[in-house]
Amino acid sequence: MYDKIVKFEEQYRPETIENYKHLHMHPEISYEERETAAFVAERLKKLPLDEVKTGVGGCGVSAQLRGGRPGPVVALRADMDALSITEKTAVDYASRNHGVMHACGHDGHTAMLLSAAAVLCEMKEELPGSVRFIFQPAEEKTPRGGAQGMIEDGVLDSPRVDAVLGMHLWPSLPTGEIAIQPGAVSAASDHLTIKVSGKASHGAIPDEGIDANLAAAAVLVALQGIVSRRVPPRESAVVSIGTMNGGTKYNIIAEEAVLDGTVRTFNPSVREMMPKWIEQAAKGAAEAYGASAAVDYVKGYPSVINAPEVAEIAREAAAAVFGEQGLAPEMPIPPIGEDFSFYAQKRPALFAMLGCRPQGVQPEDMPALHNDKFLPDLKALSYGVRYICAAAVTTLKRLGEK
Repeated sequence: MYDKIVKFEEQYRPETIENYKHLHMHPEISYEERETAAFVAERLKKLPLDEVKTGVGGCGVSAQLRGGRPGPVVALRADMDALSITEKTAVDYASRNHGVMHACGHDGHTAMLLSAAAVLCEMKEELPGSVRFIFQPAEEKTPRGGAQGMIEDGVLDSPRVDAVLGMHLWPSLPTGEIAIQPGAVSAASDHLTIKVSGKASHGAIPDEGIDANLAAAAVLVALQGIVSRRVPPRESAVVSIGTMNGGTKYNIIAEEAVLDGTVRTFNPSVREMMPKWIEQAAKGAAEAYGASAAVDYVKGYPSVINAPEVAEIAREAAAAVFGEQGLAPEMPIPPIGEDFSFYAQKRPALFAMLGCRPQGVQPEDMPALHNDKFLPDLKALSYGVRYICAAAVTTLKRLGEK
């Protein structure tokens, strides 16, 4: 069957590139993916699918392909949203929507899944089960994300999905490699806001006020001790403050300062303790300067946990596409947030990292995700389509044998 996947992938390859470039030129931010969703739905309705649904979880699109033989149901997911970034590439298909860019590869994910749908439709009669295609909005919209809305709208039911497969373009890996491993493959991603309150006074008479900026600086320093002194040495965590704003004028002691940041954890127990540790550190540091601190801790995406049995099946499929040499060794878990985690909480799931760094480009020279110059190697899209199809077919077979 893999020979047929190769044949049809090559047939649809020009369309894959065309769709990718169109999507890259017309990015839309989270929950505004209306034109993207319409484009996806239009392409899907040209295929012999059993149903195409729009407006799922907002701007989401889903489709169902019923194979020629009864069997399990495998869902394949791609995300569609872009980022509020001004693109600085020089390609002729650069973003035409100023200030918005597909800097995280979601255009590639969507283009690959559209072509995978076309390839699998060509093999419809041979499929031992059904395939659900999930085109999801708002992956970037933490803390809720678009996955939860699609799940609430029944994308994993009617008929019930048995396993979910997802994938992300990964610039640190070269084209022709893929990383598939069991267990945690992303971090829990939480949002932290700390409001430090003091007392305003003239800048020339600081003793009559309570400097919120000074207290906020102490809070910032105190937070850095949490990972080194509260988190167990064998565990990993990140506490990062991205913005710090305080004061109203250069000669006024600040009455208020606000710190905004993110917390990334892998161990659920560490995640549960983080709000307490942060509150203790923030309040203690602020009170040392006579100020007060109020902590707002919002839990976002949990960690993506790959099911070992699905990871084993996916590696079998990937070996057919990449060869054993193309299966990347187990890599450190990146502290990214990813709302594919909500699917993985509901069904056995597998999230893979697809290499997209062009040949001859060193890792340090490849623009990272969320960078205004990020572009994946177009050759990686071909590998991705083949992998998606091979993983879907292999998963249907293996689950059907149980």
